Amino acid sequence: MIDPHSYARPSEVVVTHLHLDIRVDFEQEIIEGDARLDIKKAQNASLLRLDTKELSIKEVWTIDHEGQTKKAQFEVQDADPILGSALIVEINESILSVQVRYSTSPHAEALKWLNPQQTAGKKHPFLLTQSQAINARTWIPIQDGPGMRFTYSARVQVPPHLMAVMSATNPTERSTTGIYEFEMCQPIPAYLLALAVGDFTFKSLGPRTGVYAEPVMLEASAYELAEMEDMLRLAEGLYGPYRWDRYDVIVLPPSFPFGGMENPRLTFATPTIIVGDRSLTSLIAHELAHSWSGNLVTNATWNELWINEGFTVYFEYRIMEALKGREYSEMLAQLSLYDLKAEIAEVGDSNPDTHLYLQLEGRNPDDGVTSIPYEKGYYFLRLIANTVGRERFDAFLASYFNAHAFKSMDTPTFLSYIKEHLLTQEEEKQINIPAWIYGPGLPSNLPTPNSNRFEKVEAEIEKWKTGAAATSLASSKWTTHEWLHFIRHLPTPLTESQMIELDNAFGLTSSKNPEIQCAWYQLCLQKGYNQANEAIEAFLIRVGRRKFLSPLYKEMVKTESGTQMAMSIYTKARPNYHPISTNTIDKIVGFSIK
Repeated sequence: MIDPHSYARPSEVVVTHLHLDIRVDFEQEIIEGDARLDIKKAQNASLLRLDTKELSIKEVWTIDHEGQTKKAQFEVQDADPILGSALIVEINESILSVQVRYSTSPHAEALKWLNPQQTAGKKHPFLLTQSQAINARTWIPIQDGPGMRFTYSARVQVPPHLMAVMSATNPTERSTTGIYEFEMCQPIPAYLLALAVGDFTFKSLGPRTGVYAEPVMLEASAYELAEMEDMLRLAEGLYGPYRWDRYDVIVLPPSFPFGGMENPRLTFATPTIIVGDRSLTSLIAHELAHSWSGNLVTNATWNELWINEGFTVYFEYRIMEALKGREYSEMLAQLSLYDLKAEIAEVGDSNPDTHLYLQLEGRNPDDGVTSIPYEKGYYFLRLIANTVGRERFDAFLASYFNAHAFKSMDTPTFLSYIKEHLLTQEEEKQINIPAWIYGPGLPSNLPTPNSNRFEKVEAEIEKWKTGAAATSLASSKWTTHEWLHFIRHLPTPLTESQMIELDNAFGLTSSKNPEIQCAWYQLCLQKGYNQANEAIEAFLIRVGRRKFLSPLYKEMVKTESGTQMAMSIYTKARPNYHPISTNTIDKIVGFSIK
């Protein structure tokens, strides 16, 4: 299968192992060093094609089967604004490895260089990487497509007062020399390459689990993530053994653009889940589930992101059900359906971007990271489970992960596999697979989740609508999810006096829970509740998670005064955001660098 987002031609030459020998330079904000790529060639292959973007390629050598090193002929082709430049190296039948000496650009999209003020501890700088979807090429010359896998090792030099970790075997103590060595023995695609450098420490949470965090965040993070070992055990009970040895999490500074990133052995996580009550740890269940769906069996191209994310959401909810009960997982499912319907309404239910199988050629694959592959993918799999029964579907998933471990999967192959190994013709007809995979919007046989806990929330809303004081509502034991349901289902219209009453009763504007803040601030912007404006600005300057940024900026730019507010805030906040977030928000607010 040809990957529209990579220059590589793995049918001719494929990278089997990567060894990095690099130095992290905080002063220049670059990474520099060597990448040695062990290769496997088809007969008569004469060119190795690698993906790069804004890399400075200094020298290239080839290494033959006798270990002889020779300077290579190479070309860096003209850059495409999305794909970057192909690095083409001449090889022959005797070449076993290619070594590239290079340095990154200070503006590399994968790299976020944080000054001390942008960290929790405020004392030391921090570097984090984000390689998904096609940003690995901005810090390593590599075959940067999800359908190509390789093992890797690394020697990384950092300032001695900082620590380095990767998506590999990791240290738990700081090196006095600032030199760290890493090994990833399981083959991975390039988007799972990850590096973090900063002032952080480690705390064990169980035999196979632990957390890294800045010292001021470590105890709170360890408390929040204390259920990780249980999650791992429950996940294995559902769909088979964990294949990555350890499962650790690093809690990053707030500019991290995502909730989490499933880098193998070391999930990168947003600090916005550290809220003190373990109510947002389904995100960790999601990233853990990726150890099977995504990291183990990977979408062949970004057009089929649903093969990673739909399976992972399904698995996530099953983990949370096993951990906290069916009522809890149904709350998650109902909230996801709310988000999914809202997104489809925004883009239009006939929009091809609402298909599960996407057409992203010529576009940045980040455009495909919407709720569609996640939540529509989940509901497709939930429909299958409802149709065939959980017992049969669980057995199918376990065998699917095992049969395709460390391999890629495309949509037609998966559909053939499930028809052969699970579905009867009658079940296939009942599900209507084409409507789900290749059709827009939500098919009519969409499963409907139901949560009694949300019904109780709605009963409290009715009481308030009919005159009960907000302070009298039975909300003291609500979780984050129940608060989100409450905010999203308040009556329309709402007067300013009603907004003030709710705010005074529940302290919503001053909440420290980012999920609640985002939902409430959206409502404040919709209703013109200006008392929250200062808090909204502080939130947007502090938090870099794109999930929270996008809806708030989108809400602001609906009016002229709101657009002015958005641009004023964004001008202050933009330096704190990761390039992945700025790429999105620039378009929303119409920002351009002059």
